[in-house]
Amino acid sequence: MNIHSLLVSRFKQALADMQVPEAAAPVTRSARPEFGDYQFNGAMGLAKTLKQKPRDIAQQIEEKVQLDDVASKLEIAGPGFINIHLSDTWLANQCELILHDPRMGVAAQPQQNVVVDYSSPNLAKEMHVGHLRTTIIGDAVVKVLEFLGHKVIRQNHMGDWGTQFGMLLAHLSDKLEDQVAETALSDLEDFYREAKIRFDNEKGFADRAREYVVKLQSGDEKCITLWKQFIDISITHSEEVYDKLNVSLTRADIMGESAYNHDLANVVADLKEKGIAVEDQGAQVVFIPELADKEGNPAVYIVQKSGGGYLYSTTDLAAMRYRSGKLNADRTLILTDARQALHFKQTEIVGRKAGYIRPEQSYEHCPFGMMLGSDGRPFKTRTGGTVKLVELLDEAVQRAGKLIAERSDDLTPLELSEVGQKVGIGAVKYADLSKNRTTDYIFNWDTMLSFEGNTAPYLQYAYTRVKSIFRKAGIEPSALIGEIKLEQPQEHTLAVLLMQFEEVIGVVAKEATPHVLCTYLYDLASAFMSFYEACPILKDNVDDATRSSRLALAALVASTLQQGLTLLGIETLERM
Repeated sequence: MNIHSLLVSRFKQALADMQVPEAAAPVTRSARPEFGDYQFNGAMGLAKTLKQKPRDIAQQIEEKVQLDDVASKLEIAGPGFINIHLSDTWLANQCELILHDPRMGVAAQPQQNVVVDYSSPNLAKEMHVGHLRTTIIGDAVVKVLEFLGHKVIRQNHMGDWGTQFGMLLAHLSDKLEDQVAETALSDLEDFYREAKIRFDNEKGFADRAREYVVKLQSGDEKCITLWKQFIDISITHSEEVYDKLNVSLTRADIMGESAYNHDLANVVADLKEKGIAVEDQGAQVVFIPELADKEGNPAVYIVQKSGGGYLYSTTDLAAMRYRSGKLNADRTLILTDARQALHFKQTEIVGRKAGYIRPEQSYEHCPFGMMLGSDGRPFKTRTGGTVKLVELLDEAVQRAGKLIAERSDDLTPLELSEVGQKVGIGAVKYADLSKNRTTDYIFNWDTMLSFEGNTAPYLQYAYTRVKSIFRKAGIEPSALIGEIKLEQPQEHTLAVLLMQFEEVIGVVAKEATPHVLCTYLYDLASAFMSFYEACPILKDNVDDATRSSRLALAALVASTLQQGLTLLGIETLERM
């Protein structure tokens, strides 16, 4: 049950009964308990239209709105707010309905085809920390969309083409004279560095590299075979990272830059034919007056260089055309860092002019900020180098394992290894996901591995706390059949939060903002801790009906925490 949607629909009906045409019905969560659980604040906006005082309008709305089955009390406050206090009886009934529902009452939405473009590493190098945010934010959004019933098409737009591959293939060709490809490419960073040194310093090597570019682009069989070897081993490196991160990307999701090569000339020709692209200083250019500067000069969007080469712009337009025409996308979400925002805005404008996406289709660039070190600068190694993602994740597991070993003395070595793995990876992912994706954040080991505050270890531990209650009670949650009663304020608070899960999931799906789910799960875990302290469950003086009711609430909390963390790609544990 989506409480917010229910309340909005009831208020819209009340406004319709008052013959207020097309009026908005803004309903928000109340900031403080004394103001109820939700608040309707549309009376002020109607004052000018109806030529009445906001409080008088609020009074009329309160009389019209049908909430007797949902709310225990409505009250008008301030200049015309209507505070909504949800009924304990209604909340308890709703909780009973979802007690054994694996979907926690979340209804499937009308299915859309949603293309999500995320991760997109450059296959010339190993994945580094710069790929973390796109990969885990994208995967969380994908999981939420699939949970809601949408058909999600993952598109891993890997950088597997370009002039740098001539340099790399020339170097690989030489290496294969005395090594197998797997050995030569065991460390991609070292391999790239060696090739670059040769390109800059070795006589004749740069010319050979350029020849390889020409051969590659013309489809030379030997060169293509070398390229495929390089790509295959590079993808294997990426797969190792995906496996460690517990993300859902597979080889089948790869749609690299090379996949669009055959269509780049067609895109440019089509843009020229439609009068969208024109020649300027030998290049093919689209001028975009919608993004003109202060002097009125239109933005310049180059789709083909004067030498005939293509750019990211050309490839992204080809990708747009493919996703619309072949994949039939209703929505396209692209997750890259915020520095590419202008590029994708330009791409959307050009693509819509060219008819590469239908008017009703959305094309959504979902930008994110940077991961920063303690000095406030982009996160680097101590020597200033790029941090390999696999090394960062290995360190997280090692740190988490040490921390868990200090806290727990009853775990077997195998259990300790499993807990360290899940807590370490979860901590890195949650530290990122819990921040608003549009902002930068400071990477800090101590903060992310803390068992206090809004962290993965805190939520994972909260889940194990709930599960331990059932072990002590000797009861399986699936066996609970008792009636739920809400008699204490902490029970009411917990029930309201439990009923907000669908609302939160809907926001994440609409806005691609996993931090909203993180905040919700933290609030739920914190509310459970307050409930557990104030409302005894297993003490001798608790009657059977109350114990059963509170166990049911605890079971719902455990299910919601587990489902929420699963959608974030974070694993739970039965014991820590």
